[in-house]
Amino acid sequence: MTSYSVLVPFLPKRPEQLLPYAGLVQWTRAERLWQGQALFLEPHQGFAHAAGAGFRVPTGLGVTLMPLRHPYEAALQARSLALATGRPVVAGFGPGARSMQQSLLGEPYRSPLTAAREYLTIVRGLLANEVVDVKGEYFSCHGALHAFPAPPVELGLGVLRPGMARLAGELADVAVTWLTPAPYLGDVVLPAMREGAAKADRPVPRLTAIVPIALEREGHEPGTLALASNAAHLQGPHYLDMLRRAGVGVSGGDVKADARALVEGGAFLSGDTDELLAQLSAYEKAGVDEVVLNVTGVFNVAGAQEAMSDLKRILAALSA
Repeated sequence: MTSYSVLVPFLPKRPEQLLPYAGLVQWTRAERLWQGQALFLEPHQGFAHAAGAGFRVPTGLGVTLMPLRHPYEAALQARSLALATGRPVVAGFGPGARSMQQSLLGEPYRSPLTAAREYLTIVRGLLANEVVDVKGEYFSCHGALHAFPAPPVELGLGVLRPGMARLAGELADVAVTWLTPAPYLGDVVLPAMREGAAKADRPVPRLTAIVPIALEREGHEPGTLALASNAAHLQGPHYLDMLRRAGVGVSGGDVKADARALVEGGAFLSGDTDELLAQLSAYEKAGVDEVVLNVTGVFNVAGAQEAMSDLKRILAALSA
């Protein structure tokens, strides 16, 4: 059965801004509180603050960017978050955009797949309390974390296309997707994950889809909300390539037309409650284990109260 979780729909600048969303996870059927990479309040610190304020909920990092921290630091931060919250953590990682790699590392990864393989191998070994001895092209590590009991930390990998999906199947506990239509997940991503898992002779990882969504509202057409949620993604070559593979008619030129294409292609969900439930059921049918409700577009266009209202209404309808 598919579980449902909540994404923090903005980049917090103060830790207390997270508390209403942590409370939503604590008091509703929502499974986990997720946040993507943030460059104001760092997600690990924000989640630890919420735990200190009494909201000890499962968390997901979807995804933090590999160029920002060495894999030893990544494993330490993820385990520290599990210790601070007392709850399970999904520590998702991804290579980020080539422009960020260039900015922070001096040059982009020649092979993002190789970089991700090295990174996840090191983090997995450290979280398993192993002595890691890896000398890679991009990441090296010889060492171990000091062993100490902690809630489970699951290893996640950001996935858009088949190559990363196969790698997730080999190495990750969770594949984390963003803006991916349900049929593409069922027809392309999951088969690639199964292929990778079979190659490594291990179980198929869970599949988590972070899904942009909005209840219909007067005065705000869905394309506007989709653009407010995904303007940056519509300029990313890797996202455009994924969307085209998924049959979404994006051009990469006219962002307003591309935002409307997200709605028409099922990458951005919009409608009344019944329509949204029907669209969400497609993810369950596609084999998705967890759907993360992303109301960033509503937050950016209509404000915080409307975004929280949408989450409450959708979660209530899912529980009915």
